[in-house]
This record gives sequence, C-alpha cells and structure tokens, in this order.
Amino acid sequence: MSNELKRGLEGVLVAESELSYIDGEAGKLGYRGYAIEDLATQASYEEVLYLLWHGELPTRAELEAFSENLAAERSVDDEVLAAVADLARSGADPMDALRTAVSMLPTYDPEADADAEDLAATRRQGRRITAKIPTILAAFDRVRRGEEPLDPADDLGYAGNFLYMLTGARPDDVAEETFDMALTLHADHGLNASTFASMVIASTMADIYSSVIGGIGALSGPLHGGANEDVMEMLEEIDESGTDPVEWATAAREEGRRIPGYGHRVYRVKDPRAEILEQRLRDLSASNDDTKWLDYTTAIEEYLADQGLLEEGIAPNVDFYSGSVYDHLGIPTDMYTPIFAMARAGGWIAHVLEYQTDNRLIRPRARYTGPTDVEFVPIDER
Repeated sequence: MSNELKRGLEGVLVAESELSYIDGEAGKLGYRGYAIEDLATQASYEEVLYLLWHGELPTRAELEAFSENLAAERSVDDEVLAAVADLARSGADPMDALRTAVSMLPTYDPEADADAEDLAATRRQGRRITAKIPTILAAFDRVRRGEEPLDPADDLGYAGNFLYMLTGARPDDVAEETFDMALTLHADHGLNASTFASMVIASTMADIYSSVIGGIGALSGPLHGGANEDVMEMLEEIDESGTDPVEWATAAREEGRRIPGYGHRVYRVKDPRAEILEQRLRDLSASNDDTKWLDYTTAIEEYLADQGLLEEGIAPNVDFYSGSVYDHLGIPTDMYTPIFAMARAGGWIAHVLEYQTDNRLIRPRARYTGPTDVEFVPIDER
C-alpha cells in the first residue's frame, strides 16, 4: 500500500460510477453516457432526474408518471414552513434555512423509519426531498420580502413551478426553459466535495436525509458553492463604479485579486456548462433588450484570453455565466447557492442510490505527525 500523501484526495480513486463522465482536458461532460449539450437542450430536468435515479431515459408514459409523483410531493408541512418563516424574518442565511428545513422533513415522512438498505424507499424519500426544496426556498424568500408564500402550481413543471412560487408570476417559455436548463447543468458533476460528503454519510447506512443535509453543508462553503454570487457582485461593482470591465479586470489582476468564475479543479478548458449558459444569456439579453451583463462578461473573458489564461488552463467555469442568467430571471443573488443545492440534490441522491447497491464504509486514514511516547504528568504536578 502506497504511503504517498494526497492532500484533498486529489487524483485518488475511491469509487466507480456510471453517473457522470468528465473530460477536463477536452471540456466534456455527460450523464450516463449522454452529452450534457443534448440533455440541457432537449430533455427536461425531470427526465434528467429519472435518468440519474433509474439508469435510463424514460418513455413518455414513465416520465408522466414520474413527474406526477414528483409534483404530488411539493407541499411542505405547516410546522416546517413556520420554521422557515421564522428564519426568514430573523435574517437567516438562505443556506442555513434550507439545511434546517431539510433536517425537519423526516419528522413528517411516513417512511422515516425505513431501512437504509431498502433502496426503493430511499428513492421515494429522495423524491420527497427533491420536490420540497423549491417550496422551502421560495417560501423563505417571499416571507423575508414581506409576502405570503404561494402554494405549488400543479400544472407547471419543476422549473416553472419554482419561478412561479418565487416571483408570483407564471414564467414565460423562455424563462422556464432557461431555468430548467440551468438545473440540468448543475444536477451532477462527479465526486465534487458535496457529493463526496453525501456519499461518506451514506456509506454509514445513514438515511438519505442525512446525506442531503451533509451535501448542503459542504456546498455552503465558499470553495465549493457561491462563486456565481461572487461573479454577480463583481458585475454589480463594475456597474456601480462606472468602470470599464477591462480596466476593472486589469486592476484586479495587478492587485492580485482573483477573478470569480474563472478556473476549475477539473477543467483545463472552458467549462461546457459555461458554453451553454453563455448562449442562454445571449438569448435572455436579446429577449429583455438588456445586454449589460453580457457585455461585461464577454469583455472580461476576451481580455483574459488575450492575457494568456487559456494557455495556462484557466478558463470560465459554469459560475461565470450562471449568475447573470439568474439575475435576468429575477432571482436574488443570495439564492444562487441554494438553487445550486436544489439542482444538485438530484445528483446527491443518485450517488447514494448507486453507492449503497454495493456499500462499503468510507474510512480513509491520516498519517500521524504528532509526538510519541510523551510521559504523562498528573495534573497536580504540572
């Protein structure tokens, strides 16, 4: 056995998976063999969930039944919503509110006592979690804005229903399609930190709620989630200061400041998800007759390319464009990471289901570097 230290487990293989394929050198991403470009533009988020959880794309009849079952679980118990409202009025962070609310859900789950080895029950619990997260997040944001939460709209899909519950207006086709696409792009991405955290918890045969809560906790860290919020804050800073985007980026680099939304642990070229969202930003900008964010982001990207960052393997990631897309959809900046969690919960659940089919407790070791053979001195003699 090698004793070579791999900080952050970088490059260490700990599992086999059929869920996500990532080629960081070529900029490719696929779910169960399907290219992300095809799934994002031709499949709904519900279809992608079915693919991740069941291993194949659904027939139309299977999708209709799956979507109906998912929609039927959207309502959240009054006690949970009351807690969410209290957190909203207290000024809580949305990710804290989401983590707290999800931790309450098993109290009201009729299968809360199901054995973790019962993967069919785990899948049903995962469906409930996935269905209820949008309701929780929309209620939180509406209450803190002094508005009443809205009941889910049964005639809208997963993406459209969230936008309706959040804004109070039924989204147009462009908005609903764009948000659905964004959810698909964020649904899964290999053994990232939050997915691995979920799997570690699941490997103890804890319930799926514990795994999702762990994923939310990992995603709340600034080194994993939150970069699209940073990008949006950068764009707003540029706009409010009246600075030319290229001048801002030049000054930031001279000051040693990091450009948010740039670079990725895996991709050495432009993130394929960024390519797709850039095009959606162009479509939204044209539809809304507002190209400000598009102009800023493309100017910065062109400048950084001229500076040779692409040759260094530093390119735009998915966050560089997702924030601008969400802003066009009327989504508050501090809701971006919770939305990431909403989309990625489907991936967390898929990895738990996959791993627990052949479970082994994840138990790495650390190299001890402290002292040895230290003589103990009783407390009265110290």
